Amino acid sequence: MTTLEFNRELTNVKSTLFSFALKLTKDYQDAQDLFQDAATRGYRYCSRFEMGTNFRAWMATIIRNTFINKCRANSKRRTVSEPIETFTFSIESQNIIANKGEMDMRIQEIYGMLDQLSDIYRVPFLMHFQGYEYKDIAEHLNLPIGTIKSRLHTARATLKKMISKQEALPTA
Repeated sequence: MTTLEFNRELTNVKSTLFSFALKLTKDYQDAQDLFQDAATRGYRYCSRFEMGTNFRAWMATIIRNTFINKCRANSKRRTVSEPIETFTFSIESQNIIANKGEMDMRIQEIYGMLDQLSDIYRVPFLMHFQGYEYKDIAEHLNLPIGTIKSRLHTARATLKKMISKQEALPTA
């Protein structure tokens, strides 16, 4: 296919192909970009087009594949196009502790909650917290790994409930 033939064929089906690009992107500007990228790609590979076949279907396939490739690239990239000032709220934590005294109080509360757990949950939880792996905890307590995982899950869930109840209490 020559350049002249490619341009003639593309001009004949341009509105249909642009509508297809618009349907995929749901945005006029993105559809223009997609159509232009696909047209460039189609021109680059026009020598592979077999005369006598459906040019519109060939270009629609190029548009669809270009769209899919862009979606994949965008999902991997995950870039932010807004200024950092709009995201300062995400940097600021709502759980910032103002001073060491307040942190010590929270730690004491958490240890108090841990003391409320029965030994079958507290011991594996503390061992895991100290860095022991499931296998090591299971060997030390002479229990199956599944039991250790279950007890750790129960301990976490119980502590979560205790902490959420503590936070729900009105402060004076």
